[in-house]
Amino acid sequence: MGFVDEAQITVRSGDGGAGCVSFRRERFLPKGGPDGGDGGKGGSVVVKATSRLHSLYDFDSRRSFSAQNGETGRSKNRSGKKGKDIEILVPVGIIIKDQETGALIGDLVHDHQEIAVLEGGAGGKGNQHFATPAKRTPRFAQEGQKGTEKRLKLELKLIADVGIIGLPNAGKSTLLARISNAHPKIADYPFTTIAPNLGVISFEDEQTLALADIPGLVEGASNGKGLGHRFLQHIERTRLLVHVIELSKPDPGELLKDFSTINDELKRYHPSLTTKDQVIVLNKIDLGAADEADIERIARSFHDLGYECIAISALTGQGLDELRRVLKEKTLT
Repeated sequence: MGFVDEAQITVRSGDGGAGCVSFRRERFLPKGGPDGGDGGKGGSVVVKATSRLHSLYDFDSRRSFSAQNGETGRSKNRSGKKGKDIEILVPVGIIIKDQETGALIGDLVHDHQEIAVLEGGAGGKGNQHFATPAKRTPRFAQEGQKGTEKRLKLELKLIADVGIIGLPNAGKSTLLARISNAHPKIADYPFTTIAPNLGVISFEDEQTLALADIPGLVEGASNGKGLGHRFLQHIERTRLLVHVIELSKPDPGELLKDFSTINDELKRYHPSLTTKDQVIVLNKIDLGAADEADIERIARSFHDLGYECIAISALTGQGLDELRRVLKEKTLT
């Protein structure tokens, strides 16, 4: 099953049932008054968030959803049954937009949160409502109101406490796998990750922290280059960013350039992303490209810019305990 974070669907609410034309016909009342019941209201279209889903994959195979029509009114003043609502389940973190106008309809950020995106048509009134002193036997009733149809665009923005960002091949997936319960695909070439991966860190005090590994960003990502700006949206809901930088060169200037490349893309996509707290992670210290003096000099460069900097090896686990402590301190305390 693949990760899908956008979908377009068509939804339709149910028609209201027609009112009934009926007259009382009893043994001792052959010409009774009108007793036509009202039609039932059409079913509504409800979108509901659930933590059991993590992708919009299911909407690849089903893109049309219709609620049930209301039933026609009946004799003896009996109303028709209301049409059943249709409930569309989506992952937590979904944004619902009008496909035609782009207008925001809803933003579901909690488990079980729901919104009625279309109301069903009202049921028509039976002929009992139209009797007057001058016209005691109305032979007409009201038609039910038609349901409405709308095309919706669903956009998923992952909800995670921490977003792991960095250039391709910086070791983000390896880091996520080592510090959480995630099992992302890992290989030593760019763009191994083509969709966000989610993981959870569980601490000894039973607190948990959700992390999202955001696919490799490149220069021009905010304009759709590389994996495009569609993955930048998953950073918006995070509280903290872990910026992973591959420690393949001991020159602080070169690493600061890599750092600026990503931050420039965040700023172009949405300036608010650059205001998020970031922890700088210098990864792959096991490769020996930089010695201790180099690492200290590089870390000092980031400290001077106001960032906390931690040197690690996601492969061997060196420095990960310190990283877990910092993540907990910055997000859960």
